[in-house]
Amino acid sequence: MYYLSKSDLLHLGINWEEVIEKIRETVHTLKDGDFAQPIKPYLRYRDVTNRIIAMPAFVGGKVSFSGIKWIASFPDNIRKNIPRANSVTILNDADTGVPACIINTSHVSAVRTAAVTGLVVKEYLQRNRQGKLTVGIIGFGPIGQQHLDMISTLLGDRLDHVNIYDLNQPDPSLVPASLKDKVNIVHTWEEAFEHADILMTCTVSKKPYINKAPKKGSLQLNVSLRDYVPEFINYAKYIVVDDWEEVCRENTDIEVMHKTQGLTKESTLSLVDIICEDKLQNAGMEEVVMFNPMGMAVFDIATAVYFYEKAKVANVGTVLAD
Repeated sequence: MYYLSKSDLLHLGINWEEVIEKIRETVHTLKDGDFAQPIKPYLRYRDVTNRIIAMPAFVGGKVSFSGIKWIASFPDNIRKNIPRANSVTILNDADTGVPACIINTSHVSAVRTAAVTGLVVKEYLQRNRQGKLTVGIIGFGPIGQQHLDMISTLLGDRLDHVNIYDLNQPDPSLVPASLKDKVNIVHTWEEAFEHADILMTCTVSKKPYINKAPKKGSLQLNVSLRDYVPEFINYAKYIVVDDWEEVCRENTDIEVMHKTQGLTKESTLSLVDIICEDKLQNAGMEEVVMFNPMGMAVFDIATAVYFYEKAKVANVGTVLAD
């Protein structure tokens, strides 16, 4: 059985096009019904702002692995100089159930999150033909940093500039040298939001604050799920979710919109709808699209398998004794 550490994963690097393609393959597996994914349970105790989540899944198709991610999210860790999110993933052979690999997956989780976002961005780029695009990122922890790397890679020369806001002044050294001329550290969330063609929330916000009209035709990527007031539904023509049953709970913006604004599953689109059925093809250039991903275990398993297979080819990792 393999073990992959964070240093092993960093050594392997990230090829965003490859990882996003793995996510795309997995969405088609969802369409084909060749998967299993129970609703993930939340373990809470003592301080209920903390949670540990079990995320089991089987992914068929080209992935053909089962597994589970066990992820802890303790927001106050940042005050202790400890990462907020920590996780481990176990991969099992789909046919025998034999464990094949254990991965320290905090890094993989961040990559998965940005890769799912990236898949939606690629769909948006097919529809948005303007030359240069402005990006806003609210929250610049590990998730925000991965999103900056991903979006700069996908946009390439189409990236005009990025406005980044965080409650804690971001360390400029976290911005890659190649992007220094395109990145602005701003002082309010409004500065990141108002002119963004693509806006990404990567925070640990406990209550919504985005209460303004977005730029027409923008893509609102609600990665952290608790940043938008429920009335924002009036601005978003298309609301996309990864999975309605997963995302419409735990006080997410989607759940609040459901309870207070009448949002229903039938009035949203899923990833299968937009990737496999092309249901955004008729979206107008000035219509706002809002994506709300709760995080699906199938994508975690697929991404972990991607790194596991890449590690075996590169002879990276540790082989554990039985």
